[in-house]
Amino acid sequence: MSKLYSFVLIGCGQISVRHAEQIKKYGSIRAVCDINRQKADQMAALYHSKAYYHIDEMLRSEKGIDVAAICTPNGLHAVHAIACLKHGMHVLCEKPMAITLKDARDMMQAAIENNKKLFVVKQNRYNPPVAELKKIIMENTLGAIYSFQINCFWNRTKAYYQHSWRGTKELDGGILFTQFSHFIDLLYWLLGDVKNIDAIGRNYQHKDCIEFEDTGIVQIEMQNGAIGSLHFTINSFERNMEGSITLFGEKGTIKIGGQYLNVLEYQRILDYRVPRLSESKAANDYGFYTGSMSNHDKVYENLLKGLDGGEHESAMAEDGIKTVEIIEKIYTDMKSPLKNHP
Repeated sequence: MSKLYSFVLIGCGQISVRHAEQIKKYGSIRAVCDINRQKADQMAALYHSKAYYHIDEMLRSEKGIDVAAICTPNGLHAVHAIACLKHGMHVLCEKPMAITLKDARDMMQAAIENNKKLFVVKQNRYNPPVAELKKIIMENTLGAIYSFQINCFWNRTKAYYQHSWRGTKELDGGILFTQFSHFIDLLYWLLGDVKNIDAIGRNYQHKDCIEFEDTGIVQIEMQNGAIGSLHFTINSFERNMEGSITLFGEKGTIKIGGQYLNVLEYQRILDYRVPRLSESKAANDYGFYTGSMSNHDKVYENLLKGLDGGEHESAMAEDGIKTVEIIEKIYTDMKSPLKNHP
């Protein structure tokens, strides 16, 4: 790393703690911003930075900042990222990049127009079994991929949504954005683009606290000819059950599972056996629920490589746009008037 970078942290909620822990390794948090004054003040005191309660005030006052880390609700990612890009900052945006394809493209355009880099957090790509699977595919070890199954069986109680932006169409966007966008990212990263989608969704247990589905099943045909399905739900009883990807190929079958795509559960591959993998990171623990794997150390290591001039294939905004595009296609099909919505 050639220099120490200055950062601002936009949004001081739970995920911002992961960012702050990494930022202090590579530079300084010059300022933090949150409309919740208590959260902003606490984060500022912890990292000896200045607290702001509105992003416009922060942008007027802070000059010469290198990077903005965007940790606000999903529906605000675009407006906050674009504002920071226009003020001469590179941006690292939490997932999902945005909750509409238009917003995601506007973010990319702002980065281009202002000659700044825009990165999106894709931490599940760094899970050791996932990284190994990518290598296997790139080396054609499985041969042609015939079919696949993606399972996302998590638990989110009504308490998770109380007194929160979560569950709203405006700021959350849907569980494919908030809970499962990493799985959509990996679908694209591993298998390429989507050709056809047929989706159905229902809200069984969360009708009084979220404005969208809590369960969905998607039939998918990929551009490369592979077919598969995605089954996602937040109704797994009492706890997260599984996050998995299974691939059936010409030369083998492999499944990455566990709760968070962190365990190599099955392999049967012609003339190949996966070597012993390093241990996966612990999941993000938020008290009464857990989230995906905490690989923000890898996210920031690669962010700094990108800022120092190197390639940053694992988190550039183009892939973030693709994730939003595929989710938007799923939701558009799910909401089609031809679907049976009881």
